[in-house]
Amino acid sequence: MLTVHHLNNSRSQRVLWLLEELGVPYEIVRYQRQSNMRGPAELYAVHPLGKSPVITDQGNTIAESGAIVEYIIDNYGEGRLIPPAKTPERLRYTYWLHYAEGSAMPPLFLKLLFTLMPKRAPALLRPLVRKVSNQALTSLVNPLLKQHMAFWEAELEKSQWFAGDEFTAADIQMSFPLEGGAARGGLDQGHPKAMAFLDRIHARPAYVRALEKGGPYQVGR
Repeated sequence: MLTVHHLNNSRSQRVLWLLEELGVPYEIVRYQRQSNMRGPAELYAVHPLGKSPVITDQGNTIAESGAIVEYIIDNYGEGRLIPPAKTPERLRYTYWLHYAEGSAMPPLFLKLLFTLMPKRAPALLRPLVRKVSNQALTSLVNPLLKQHMAFWEAELEKSQWFAGDEFTAADIQMSFPLEGGAARGGLDQGHPKAMAFLDRIHARPAYVRALEKGGPYQVGR
């Protein structure tokens, strides 16, 4: 049976959601983050980078969100949650599937990093670290995030889902950037289409089931 190696507060929540949407049987092996937010040693035994998501299935170990989504859709999707080949929707699907981690997540990670740095710096260095962090946020990170969020909003004005009029696995992949944008990027300010997207995914029964099975989930941690 397919096994999801599930680290709390991680992108593996999307894998549970995808499997719930498809009705694929799976089991969960749970891991808890350490105080430094890294995965435990047991997760490194599954994959050398010790990160999540990672799945094991039929003797295969697959890591990276996009690769996992492709593997599950190819092996268990039976044509579901993916547009037909050689269509404009399929091209959009492929783009958003990889954009989510390749382009959208780095500025959100930087936002989290520069927000946390002053809090974790030694007391004597805290004023300097806060000044550097605020400068990085103001001059680089926040403008970049604003650009990406405007892009999401414009695309969702074209159709209610990222690849077109039908919900696909690309929307599952894109959920994490939009959740992060809402949690710490200001997505709720002037992006009604993007916020409506979040409302729609939160209402999906499979999303709710995945959240129940995955445990408490706090985006942006």
